Amino acid sequence: MMKACDLPDQIPLFPLAGALLLPRGRLPLHVFEPRYLQMVEDCLKSPTRLIGMIQPCRTREGTETLSTIGCAGRLTGFSETEDGRYMITLSGVSRFRLLREVDGFCPYLRAQIRWSDFPRDIGRAEEDAGFDRAAFLELLARFFLAQGLDTDWDSLKDAEDELLINTLSMLLPLDAEDKQALLEAPSLPTRRETLVTLLEFRLHGGIGELKQ
Repeated sequence: MMKACDLPDQIPLFPLAGALLLPRGRLPLHVFEPRYLQMVEDCLKSPTRLIGMIQPCRTREGTETLSTIGCAGRLTGFSETEDGRYMITLSGVSRFRLLREVDGFCPYLRAQIRWSDFPRDIGRAEEDAGFDRAAFLELLARFFLAQGLDTDWDSLKDAEDELLINTLSMLLPLDAEDKQALLEAPSLPTRRETLVTLLEFRLHGGIGELKQ
C-alpha cells in the first residue's frame, strides 16, 4: 500500500470520458494510441507507476478542458498484444486535484496536482454505517431489470460496503457527468446516496439516455 509521502507532485494524465477509477478499485484499460503507449512505457520505468485518470469536459464556450478532480492508479497489470497494443490494469490509489498542466516534450499530458484534499483515500477501506443493503439491492434489481442487465447477486450480497458501492459506481452504464459526481463524492455514504439518486432518477424517466 502506498503512503501519502510516496505520492509525486506531477503525474501523467489519461483523459478518458466515462471511465471512472476510485481508490482501491481496479480499472482495466485497452491502450492503442501511440502517445498513450509511450505513457505506459514511461510509467513502467517510474518508481510509483502512477497514471492519473481524468474526465474531459466542455466549458460554456464549447471548448474542451479537463475536470478539476481525477483519480490516480498504480499500474499493476500489463500485457501486450501481437499487434503492439497494451492491456493494462490500474489499481486506484487516491483522488487528486488538478492544479495546472505541465509543459514539456512528452506526447501525452502531464500535470501538477494536489493530493491533500483527499486524505481518507489512502489507507483502509471506508465503511458506511447507515447502509440499508436490502433496500439498495432491491433498487438495484429494479434498475437491472429495466436495463436488461444481469449480475452475480450472491457476490453482491456478500461484498463489503466500499467494494460494492465503488464497483457499481465504476461499472454501471451512467453518463460521464454522473461518473464525475460519483468520483467527487467526499465520502462513501455520500457516494452511495448519489448513486441511489442517480438510479432512482433513471427509473423515473430521467432526462437523457443511459450509455449502452
